[in-house]
Amino acid sequence: MATPLSDTSLSPLQTVAVVGLGTMGTGIAEVLARAGRDVVGIDVSETQAAKCVAALESATARAVARGRLTERERADALARVRTATDLRAAADADLVIEVAPESYEVKQQIFRELDGIVRPRAILATGTNALSVTRLAADSARPERVLGLHFFNPAPAMRLVEIVSSVLTAPAAVAAVTDLALDLGKEPVPVGDRPGFVADGLLFGYLNRAAAMYEAKYASREDIDAAMRLGCGLPMGPLALLDLIGIDTARTVLEAMYAASRDRLHAPAPILGQLGAAGLTGRKAGRGFYTYEAPGSGTVVPDALTPPKDAAPAPGRPVRSVGVAGSGTMARGIAEVFAKAGYEVVLAARGAEKAAAAKARIGASLARSVDRGRLAAGAAAQALDRITPTGTYDDLAGVDLAVEAVAEDLEVKRQLFATLDKVCRPGAVLATTTSSLPVVACARATSRPQDVIGMHFFNPAPAMKLVEVVRTVLTADDVHATVRAVCGGIGKHAVDCGDRAGFIVNALLFPYLNNAIKMVQEHYASLDDIDAAMKLGGGYPMGPFELLDVVGLDVSLAIEKALHREFRDPGLAPAPLLEHLVAAGCLGRKTGRGFREHAKR
Repeated sequence: MATPLSDTSLSPLQTVAVVGLGTMGTGIAEVLARAGRDVVGIDVSETQAAKCVAALESATARAVARGRLTERERADALARVRTATDLRAAADADLVIEVAPESYEVKQQIFRELDGIVRPRAILATGTNALSVTRLAADSARPERVLGLHFFNPAPAMRLVEIVSSVLTAPAAVAAVTDLALDLGKEPVPVGDRPGFVADGLLFGYLNRAAAMYEAKYASREDIDAAMRLGCGLPMGPLALLDLIGIDTARTVLEAMYAASRDRLHAPAPILGQLGAAGLTGRKAGRGFYTYEAPGSGTVVPDALTPPKDAAPAPGRPVRSVGVAGSGTMARGIAEVFAKAGYEVVLAARGAEKAAAAKARIGASLARSVDRGRLAAGAAAQALDRITPTGTYDDLAGVDLAVEAVAEDLEVKRQLFATLDKVCRPGAVLATTTSSLPVVACARATSRPQDVIGMHFFNPAPAMKLVEVVRTVLTADDVHATVRAVCGGIGKHAVDCGDRAGFIVNALLFPYLNNAIKMVQEHYASLDDIDAAMKLGGGYPMGPFELLDVVGLDVSLAIEKALHREFRDPGLAPAPLLEHLVAAGCLGRKTGRGFREHAKR
């Protein structure tokens, strides 16, 4: 009688068959071969098998040219790979990884055939990111040896591998595959069986909201992508990423997630179905949200969706002097930005001492820039001289642009705008830096709402290039043109958006953060595993819980509540765990404890 797979450990997985030799399958084959495994690449198409070999030869040649492989190592890796067009070539494999199309019928047929071919103790792994591993396992003759092994594209470069167990999977199989992933130089993250797992479960909801935002004509595709790259430090904007992943693939993943959760955040945006039905599936088709030079190319070319550039922009108002109301981190950063760009700045705080202290801290910031070689000492001194601190808003009377950067409290801001309305000269532009409150509410506190606009800088303002320019239904054309021109003059990238909760960045970022909290709340994955998944699998500079603790849990909760009030979507309701932590005073780094413990500042 054979020993059950669950009772003993497995020998190292030396021979691995990869079924499906598209981009992902070829990448996995390369990773395995370079790590000293014997690889059998299987594809029904002889042409695809030949393309796989050619791609491996090309990839390893590049690795040699970059000094990452020696010629001998390259030759050894290529010698370890053989291809076939029949599943029977997997007969001696210790592990079979299928990366066939995302279809139950296709994958189940492969697993049924493999049941009659592979050795009794061979492990069968599916590369799915949208289908149920449990359902695939249950259809197998030996469900205890079936699991999910989800690599990320491109497999040679991305370190994350999600290892997906079903309730049927034997611990020995999980342990063997985990050891393999570590030996391949990857970071294995164990996850349960639900559509999207960790990384894609968070990523695709965010991508779906970005598609819906574009479909609603709330912002242009270029502005949405630029906002997320420059505002969050992401390697790629969401619409460009959808084109890379494949719009049809994204829709398949979202449909599976929605079927499992019934969360409207995962209901595929209609535009994904429309583009897919038209054959506009992204880079692989040569056109998706963007148009590309050729199918498979990453070079974007102009298309019919590109806005015409022959219309002359509306003339703006001259801006020579800027007033900044506030003395906190954001106010100081904005004053520094304008002063370095050559503007005369009046920094108005609630009291002369606060204003003087704020200028002193700006001086310290400029000195650090000099020490780091980012700014000449003379330029720093001139910038500081351009800043005039004052303890009264009356001194903003002569500025051309007044920028409000006080507490994120609507009543506080409305009172300040009422004061600016009385103090500032006629024709001055009045801007709020709010990140979550309605700009129009600030405008209505004045007798000149046409002069009011949003200028949402990102923290730290001297370093972050993005400014969201928020136009209300009452904002005058020349005010909008003025602020766009000013953003260019201070070296910032302006993106246009309407006056609704979250603007672009927070409207896409915070539902993603909220969903990460729900994953922990439901005990689906740990903080560390989720953070690792998004950094290693999504290329994010910080994991969601690292970011939440930096932003502040109280700030995050306020933004989540604003989004929920605006859109009335149950999926946007703040996660109870976030509310509980805020109620307990655990606000993140600033209090020493949030989702993690921190040294108090």
